Amino acid sequence: MTRRVLVLNGPNLGRLGSREPDVYGRLDHAEITRAIGSWAAELGLEVDVRQTDSEAELVHWLHEAADAGCDVVLNPAAFTHYAYAVRDAAAQVGTAGGRLIEVHLTNPATRERFRHLSVVAGVATGTIAGFGPHSYRLALSALADAAAHPAARGLDPKESSR
Repeated sequence: MTRRVLVLNGPNLGRLGSREPDVYGRLDHAEITRAIGSWAAELGLEVDVRQTDSEAELVHWLHEAADAGCDVVLNPAAFTHYAYAVRDAAAQVGTAGGRLIEVHLTNPATRERFRHLSVVAGVATGTIAGFGPHSYRLALSALADAAAHPAARGLDPKESSR
């Protein structure tokens, strides 16, 4: 059975390639989406990649994932630092039996001070940051491994201490 994963991208990620390419790279969102699809296929995962600049829409998608029991790769972008509604919706993914991996193209800890706080990290299964688009590949690989070995320490959402 193919495991379905929602890959959810927050605000300004639709501007990749043209927005601060020295920071975020030159690949645009469509190119990264194609790469994610290719990586997922190699791992035996089915992905649905989405991007929104709307906090409400992102919350709705997280609710959809929780209701469907889907795993999520979430790049909350700027919502990382202050969007408690996103955090609360992300928490529901784990309590519903899914895994949620927070990803970032850059490493927020090496950037401006306001980027150091993630309100999502505390409810995520894990966080991967700083590897550019490969952050998504690493997250998908972790989810594929978790699906193959659900009892492995830290990968079983039922063992979460959230």
